[in-house]
Amino acid sequence: MPLTLLPLPQAEVLLDPDFLPPAAAESLLAELTATIPWRQEPIRIFGKEILQPRLTAWHGDPTAHYSYSGLALTPQPWTPALQQLREQVQAATGSRFNSVLLNLYRTGQDSMGWHADNEPELGPGPTIASVSLGAPRRFRLRPRQPQEVLHAPVSIQLAAGSLLVMRGPTQQHWLHAVPKTAVATGPRLNLTFRLVVGRC
Repeated sequence: MPLTLLPLPQAEVLLDPDFLPPAAAESLLAELTATIPWRQEPIRIFGKEILQPRLTAWHGDPTAHYSYSGLALTPQPWTPALQQLREQVQAATGSRFNSVLLNLYRTGQDSMGWHADNEPELGPGPTIASVSLGAPRRFRLRPRQPQEVLHAPVSIQLAAGSLLVMRGPTQQHWLHAVPKTAVATGPRLNLTFRLVVGRC
């Protein structure tokens, strides 16, 4: 199924809910969960250091150094599974990626707060391609400046095997998050492919 553009002003957000077949998504989740060297990194938010409420890993080309929230990431090498998925994502999006941030949400209490992927290393108007595996979770979008973008917050249920792409002016005008949920849910793995271009 091709990527479909969602009707959001001042944004380019596209979705393919069936990017990976169910069996492939399940197999990839099992492999990555078991083989990736997961870490729970401390980050700095509003001057306070806390542990990220999820497990993470950073893989990519040797030069794809990246930093956010006071955390500096040195890329681990591409694994065969990550390299294959990168090629699939590049073919589907027509974009090039040299790195991927993996987020493992162990339960519904693991989360991602409101933010934009607008670090200098990503350059202006970055393309972020996000593949979801495992339990479905709500992905939320809201205008960065409500008076600037007249649109209500958006909630998208990202199922296993889905591909969400944010590009163009999206990071400039919108924030996104994966909120906690009280509903019992299994692990969810999200892989966000990026192109690190260096500091501008």
